Amino acid sequence: MKDKVIKKQKPLPPIEKDEEPFEIPDSWEWVRLGEISYILMGQSPKGEYIDNNLPGVEFHQGKTFFGDKYIQRSYKYTIRGKKFADADSILMSMRAPVGDVNLTNRRLCIGRGLAMIKPLNNLFYAYNYLLTQKNILMKQATGSTFKAITGDKINNLLISLPPLSEQQRIVDKIEELFAELDKIDTAQEKYDSAANKLREKVLDTAMRGKLVPQNPNDEPASELLERIEKEKQKLIKEKVIKKQRPLPPIEKNEELFEIPDSWEWVRLGEIGIIKGGKRIPKGEKLSSSGYAPYIRVSDMRNQTINVDNVLFVNKSIYDRISQYYITTKDVYISIAGTIGNVGIIPPIIDNSLLTENAVKITPIIFIQKYLMYSIMGEYIQNQFKKGLTKVAQPKLSIRSINNTHISLPPLSEQQRIVDKIEEIISLFEI
Repeated sequence: MKDKVIKKQKPLPPIEKDEEPFEIPDSWEWVRLGEISYILMGQSPKGEYIDNNLPGVEFHQGKTFFGDKYIQRSYKYTIRGKKFADADSILMSMRAPVGDVNLTNRRLCIGRGLAMIKPLNNLFYAYNYLLTQKNILMKQATGSTFKAITGDKINNLLISLPPLSEQQRIVDKIEELFAELDKIDTAQEKYDSAANKLREKVLDTAMRGKLVPQNPNDEPASELLERIEKEKQKLIKEKVIKKQRPLPPIEKNEELFEIPDSWEWVRLGEIGIIKGGKRIPKGEKLSSSGYAPYIRVSDMRNQTINVDNVLFVNKSIYDRISQYYITTKDVYISIAGTIGNVGIIPPIIDNSLLTENAVKITPIIFIQKYLMYSIMGEYIQNQFKKGLTKVAQPKLSIRSINNTHISLPPLSEQQRIVDKIEEIISLFEI
């Protein structure tokens, strides 16, 4: 303050015993962040002084360019900056979102979305401590359009302060442990990559008829197809499903690869009933509880449904779109957003409503899991990619799904393939 590097600030209130969030060693002290740091709130220059090409100081408005630890370079500069963050300081996001932090190794101009925190103790100790405070700051944030935090809240934030030499020992230990975690993460990424490649290879081998041996006593797929067609005609007669236009036969030159003699190339629409989901009526909203679950694409994970975040519709909505349901006997496919996700819903949410961004396939005399694993395979996923609509937001049509080629084994071989796939996958899944 004497050197006029920082301005004199109002004294911060003492910390009462009941404010202390946890016990600390006798040699430590609870302090407020503003007692041990210089905190500067950002202020944006006028828009006319911000440009991609102007000379001047690098400008940051918010956390857009936050990296893993150090802030990355912005493409904006200003010649009329008002507030500047020093090198070797901490930047904190003040709004939307609140509480994220990054380090800077250069002088920057900061706008209203950021604050500079320049600790007078160990920079890296303060940075690591602030990484743990995001949830606390989020609770103190206010605002209706977007949440924001004030400078007073940051100044008054509690921080546990060890002796200076112990701060460095803590930082060294954190960096040592994080280096070990990085090694584990790298190893896990390599393992996951290898596991995914192996999974793809297993599925590809299975769909070519090379994963399990054929049994000459099995009913051939050609006869299975006849039974499927009879069952389909029965369902049409009973008005369970509507009559559809016949799908074109698959010519020899359309076959994607060789399959055993007892197998057949067919289209997905020949062996199952394909039906889309439905958007909830305009003006209505989903809620965390209600009459029936409504499955969204974001709920579709790992060939099942993440039930933790499933939302619900009320009875009024359900009554209007109740025919767009999915059961545990069906296979879902996402057709927008994350296209090609496939799976089976768990019994706990049987008879859920299905989003308009997905379809269900109800197999007819067909092993459900064989259908799922086939759709997971690269040869069907590639067909889906080719069948996407060429619009701003690509979407997979029901027509494309109906026409998708699938290799069809005898029914009993389908089950043997599923058993072998799951046996192999269980060996390398963690």
